Amino acid sequence: MHAYRSHTCGQLRAADKGQTVKISGWIHRKRDHGGLLFVDLRDHYGLTQCVVNSDNPVFETIDGLRLENVVCITGEVVLRTPETVNKHLPTGEVELKVKTVELLSAPVTDMLPLQVNSDEPYGEEVRLKYRFLDLRRDVLHRNIVLRSDMVSSLRRRMTEQGFREFQTPILTASSPEGARDFLVPSRLHPGKFYALPQAPQQFKQLLMMSGFDRYFQIAACFRDEDARADRTAGEFYQLDMEMSFVTQDDIFNVMEPVIHGVMEEFSDFTGRKFEVSKPPFVRIPFDEAMLKYGTDKPDLRNPLLISDVTEVFSREDVEFKAFKGVIEKGGVVRAIRAPKVSDRPRSFFDKLNDWAKGEGAFGLGYVTFEGTEGKGPIAKFIPAAAQEVLKKLTGAEDGDAVFFVCDMEAKAAPFAGKARNKIAEDLDIIEKDAFRFCWIVDFPMYEFNEKTQRIDFSHNPFSMPQGGLKALEEQDPLTIKAFQYDSVCNGIELASGGIRNHVPEIMEKAFGIAGIPKETIAEKFGGMYNAFKFGAPPHGGCAFGIDRMVMFLADEPNVREVIAFPMNQQAEDLLMGAPTTADQQQLKDVHIKLDLPKPQVKATG
Repeated sequence: MHAYRSHTCGQLRAADKGQTVKISGWIHRKRDHGGLLFVDLRDHYGLTQCVVNSDNPVFETIDGLRLENVVCITGEVVLRTPETVNKHLPTGEVELKVKTVELLSAPVTDMLPLQVNSDEPYGEEVRLKYRFLDLRRDVLHRNIVLRSDMVSSLRRRMTEQGFREFQTPILTASSPEGARDFLVPSRLHPGKFYALPQAPQQFKQLLMMSGFDRYFQIAACFRDEDARADRTAGEFYQLDMEMSFVTQDDIFNVMEPVIHGVMEEFSDFTGRKFEVSKPPFVRIPFDEAMLKYGTDKPDLRNPLLISDVTEVFSREDVEFKAFKGVIEKGGVVRAIRAPKVSDRPRSFFDKLNDWAKGEGAFGLGYVTFEGTEGKGPIAKFIPAAAQEVLKKLTGAEDGDAVFFVCDMEAKAAPFAGKARNKIAEDLDIIEKDAFRFCWIVDFPMYEFNEKTQRIDFSHNPFSMPQGGLKALEEQDPLTIKAFQYDSVCNGIELASGGIRNHVPEIMEKAFGIAGIPKETIAEKFGGMYNAFKFGAPPHGGCAFGIDRMVMFLADEPNVREVIAFPMNQQAEDLLMGAPTTADQQQLKDVHIKLDLPKPQVKATG
């Protein structure tokens, strides 16, 4: 007989009837039926019901055990009576008639900080401080198993595509990736610091210059950023990849089957089957996304589209001064067509108007179409001829409404995007149980920074400008597009990537436009910049967020529900007590002297 178990708690079936087996696990539940005691024993694999009669010598021992005691039970597998079969359990046709029980471990208290055998909600502080108990609970336990299975699937699919997995350094140099670095002091080099990598960007490009052609990694990335619902504080994981001798389309053609395959594989994890976009994914230029969806992260489950109707309110026969004044200053008018809402009560429109005011806008003007003329608060300012143009631009038909947003373009686009989502939510027309993917392409290479009054990179500074050196030398920088792309699913960015700038002269010119001289490139990106000079292949890649992909598959609203040991929103590890102070010897070893503000002492008396 095995020391602790011959079978797991999820393994026994009707075919095992009559066998004497040994199982081990945690006591999940106990039920006393008056002389008959039932115990559900739980391990990683499942539950097995054990039963003991009051005349059994071990009855009192088992009766004295508490929930979450760890025990080893030996017994005979017997069939349950037909009326007691549990069809919801894989082991539900059998139970274990207990012969012996051995207590392996017991909690030190009768009162557990949280109950493992219930879905009762607990505060974040309790759940994170006692995460080892929280992880025993079924929903969270299954989420972490899903994460493991998904990562294994990604590895298999990438290997089948001819990629090799490499590990890149964790202790490296600080690199301006757009977020704060985590710094690590060096003992051997006083006053100098390593940085934890925000991403393996430079190393994966160096691997391409080293001739490896196809790289991937399940990479840990570290950024000193605040937590959000879809991003944990401090660290996250991504499927990082890079390829040589490729165009943008090559990247898409390779990654779409991988991502579709893994999302399809686990699409029924929640018990509901989600439909996954099939390759090729929709490709939307950045400018089109900002116009039609009001965001570069469009949710394609929402069928509503935004139209530009500035020309309607610019007409001489349209006398709506509130919009005309904004247009004269360079503003725009964006419209969202809402189908078949003209018969909705006035309260429907009033609530949307109140919502818009709550978002800081003046309101949400609208026109409804029914019969030969439009109706609504601003319809009287739009004559029939202009209404026909409005219908043509928005595709509006009888029974529809058109909502308006008027502002300078930089503000009008994102607010129209919010309004688009709000209207679709209120109409309940967002597609359910679906993962809708798209690629956002043709990002602007540069943007104008109003605060510094200078031109900055708008996205990844390592991307190749479309048009190469000629575009950098001859075009207005703000009109240059980059070979930069994002993968978006259901309104959430899952990946970012680009075709890299692999030519030193083009890199120098591109950084120069952003006010970064050649000397700074050599200082900040010396290893990669130097490697370019020795022959670099055209290359590109991207990185998909592991945490967010698992969130989608598990249908969880918060990333902490799919990470085994996350920090809280204040970037604290309540289980391990991090961050913590260092003693004087530790600080001396790394040549650091703290100069912290002294705590304020309150006056008494």
